[in-house]
Amino acid sequence: MCPFDLAESMSRAQRRFGSKPPLPGRKHRSDRGVSRLDPEVIECVARSLSGHERPRMRETIELIGECCRAKGLQPPSRATIYKLMVSLPGIAYRVGDLPDHVQDALYNLAPESRVPGRQVAYYCFNYGNLRAMSFAAGLPWLALYQALRLRGYHQKSRGPIEAAAMTRVI
Repeated sequence: MCPFDLAESMSRAQRRFGSKPPLPGRKHRSDRGVSRLDPEVIECVARSLSGHERPRMRETIELIGECCRAKGLQPPSRATIYKLMVSLPGIAYRVGDLPDHVQDALYNLAPESRVPGRQVAYYCFNYGNLRAMSFAAGLPWLALYQALRLRGYHQKSRGPIEAAAMTRVI
């Protein structure tokens, strides 16, 4: 018996473990990674969270519930709304329409590019000067909320965005 005989090794393993394949774990959902919420519910949530200042969650949940019930849909839970807040598409900005100091912070983008608000805030706080950070601090609350959850801030950039979020009660 040669220790490098693969066929013999496989037949010994099959005798030891049998011919049954191992039992699979939990099966993955066929719609994994896709929202199961109705698009109208997502639109209602986005509309109710699209203001410049952060709304009170209790009032927002009631408003979303009324909107969903009026359309005959099941309103999402509080946890679902909080999960959606991280991924909702916010306002997108055309780079060429932004002030010069903000365009400097968005150094690698063409003027005709459209950039989500969270990315504008991230780049302004990470790569911008004080004027760019001031601009970013005045963005809608959802852009700052989402930007706070992005990774990769420079060591000295995390403090200013957290300060802006605390000041605006985000």
